[in-house]
Amino acid sequence: MGLVGNWSYPTAVKFGAGRIAELGEACAAAGMRRPLLVTDRGLAGLPVTQGVLERMEAAGLGRAMFSEVDPNPNEVNLAAGVAAFNAGGHDGVIALGGGSGLDLGKLVAFMAGQTRPVWDFEDIGDWWTRADAEAIAPIVAVPTTAGTGSEVGRAGVLTNSESHVKKIIFHPKLLPAVVICDPELTVGMPKAITAGTGLDAFAHCVEAFSSPHYHPMSQGIALEGMRLVIENLPKAYDDGGDIEARAHMMSAAAMGAVGFQKGLGAIHALSHPVGAHFGTHHGTTNAVCMPAVLAFNAAAIAERFDRAAPYLGIEGGFDGFRAFVDGFNDRLGIPKGLAALGVTEESIPALVKDAVTDPSCGGNPVELTEENLAELYRAAM
Repeated sequence: MGLVGNWSYPTAVKFGAGRIAELGEACAAAGMRRPLLVTDRGLAGLPVTQGVLERMEAAGLGRAMFSEVDPNPNEVNLAAGVAAFNAGGHDGVIALGGGSGLDLGKLVAFMAGQTRPVWDFEDIGDWWTRADAEAIAPIVAVPTTAGTGSEVGRAGVLTNSESHVKKIIFHPKLLPAVVICDPELTVGMPKAITAGTGLDAFAHCVEAFSSPHYHPMSQGIALEGMRLVIENLPKAYDDGGDIEARAHMMSAAAMGAVGFQKGLGAIHALSHPVGAHFGTHHGTTNAVCMPAVLAFNAAAIAERFDRAAPYLGIEGGFDGFRAFVDGFNDRLGIPKGLAALGVTEESIPALVKDAVTDPSCGGNPVELTEENLAELYRAAM
């Protein structure tokens, strides 16, 4: 395969089929001699994880693993992971998986040497400066899905198990030192996960492109990320072994996470509380919410999508893009509304209460209030 690269934006990325063979070198570059592999329960027993453990052992890194990670990780998972890290005398983390494994792994490396509770480092103002930066362990990230982009992010999402609210924990040193993007690791993803994670990457790009904030670099990255998803997600969905489509989707996932430095919006503000309260898959929830949010934001974003649509291969400007999104969801087997994910009309007031304080609200091109968020939830039902 000709898709191979060595990138340093926003961190060192080893990209290409078979690059997992360089795991030992990546750990050495990050200064690790005794890393802890952090992944989720679903991945722990699969061949891809066993292969990573064998590569760790062959490189003289041991084969320690922590996998008590829920689909929407919480502070209980984090505390257990930190305990395993410290008890094992580890000096770094290999974060393996989709968003849950990557985020929890990064947060274990972050919290292992801290004395304050994790909620003191929420992404609010300069709260990240409260952390002891010297106590943060190095991270090597190995994504096995193409969606979240957490491998190139400086934050992790953690659900408070008592309040059922998702919080974003931020620190610059949460950015992994080395990333291995090997599309061969994504080949075994089921169709539903391929679709849900791929549409998570798409939502990141759509919201970054829609955000009113000024960040032309991210704007361009988001546009190209949308194109890669549109052209390659159906190929990866139809043929899980299409390695080039899988590779382009890994690029799109990383681009979405880099792009949303410009901001997220109502899609994520709606989706985060639904995931926290109902345990839904994040990317799938984003996809379900997207049509209602596009309609809601239409007046503010139509002109920019009118310009983007031809580049994306879509006729009809913004209206054509909206119609495309509806068809794209159908093509990829996405449920028709939040009700199909188990959300009830009675739950909307509680969801609105959490959504209106979600930091994603700040990047939406139309100001979000409790009233219009309630309308959006009903429109997405």
